[in-house]
Amino acid sequence: MLIFKWLNNRKQSLRAAGLCCLVLLSSIGAVTAAAKTSCGGSSLIQEIQAGNPDAFAKVMAEAKGTENGGALLWRISKDGVADSYLFGTVHMTDARVTKLSKQVQNAIEGSKVVVLEVADTSPTAVASALANAPSLMMFNDGRRLDHLVSPELFSKVKVQLEAARLPSGFARMFKPWVVSMVMAVSECERKRIEGGEPVLDMRIAEIARAKSIPVVGLETVQSQLEAAASVPMEEQVAMLRLSLRFADRADDLRETILQLYLGRQLGALLPLQKILAKRYGIKDTEFAGFKKQMVDQRNRKMRTHALPLLAKGNVFIGVGALHLIGEDGLVALLRNAGYILEPVK
Repeated sequence: MLIFKWLNNRKQSLRAAGLCCLVLLSSIGAVTAAAKTSCGGSSLIQEIQAGNPDAFAKVMAEAKGTENGGALLWRISKDGVADSYLFGTVHMTDARVTKLSKQVQNAIEGSKVVVLEVADTSPTAVASALANAPSLMMFNDGRRLDHLVSPELFSKVKVQLEAARLPSGFARMFKPWVVSMVMAVSECERKRIEGGEPVLDMRIAEIARAKSIPVVGLETVQSQLEAAASVPMEEQVAMLRLSLRFADRADDLRETILQLYLGRQLGALLPLQKILAKRYGIKDTEFAGFKKQMVDQRNRKMRTHALPLLAKGNVFIGVGALHLIGEDGLVALLRNAGYILEPVK
């Protein structure tokens, strides 16, 4: 397809797109002097609280009680096996997260192998995954994105794609999840990635490789594309509608996530988004497929792939913080597999 020929010629864009496809995808803008600066933004937490104080109080109370939601670094132990570590990341470039604590740095440098969600996000790997999976990203069955959202929202889709240096002429062909993932990263953050600023996961990989520690992945770019594409279509459309409503507040959403992450309020990440969604008539149930496909099912696959590595001991595992929490999170799943997990930080 023409668009994949175009993508294959955009290697710089593909590297950043890969990072965000893994994450909450991104594509790229041009490099500017702003690439090294802070993205700013204001947390939406106070705004959400003021707009719906009862719902906010309920969410924060539930978040406080979320199983394993109060720590980012966990020690993994088992008799006869050297200790390993599990660390919850946030896929951003902000120095508040990429400047790691001594405890985390020591855990990385003291490991025999570092394990991330995806180890290879090189332009070649990303280009190969995209080229081999056109049906995951593009409609090929007669459906069109401009038939799934209003003309007003579709116009916004084209604006967002153009801002990300993606061809708006193909907008009607993109599946909703692709546009949502592109929009999940602000223009400022895209510039920082292209300017060479690593997201936290890639910073961990840099530290490991500088010490000649092998870096391996629990997933592949292909498997993450498949997970995103498996979210039910009606939920993809609902989440796109929400993303478009907040298109001009991407840095505020980014700062909100950062504040929750830094405050160890991981259990509030999804519930607060549901409060925002209700403003626009989007029901809680329309997040169910996202959590099932993008969090819970991936957690179980990560657990399965992590166990043989943990059996050898002295492993550092870094995955998105949302994968750690709750009864279906990695902390609980690894405990169920016979390991002792203790919060460190």
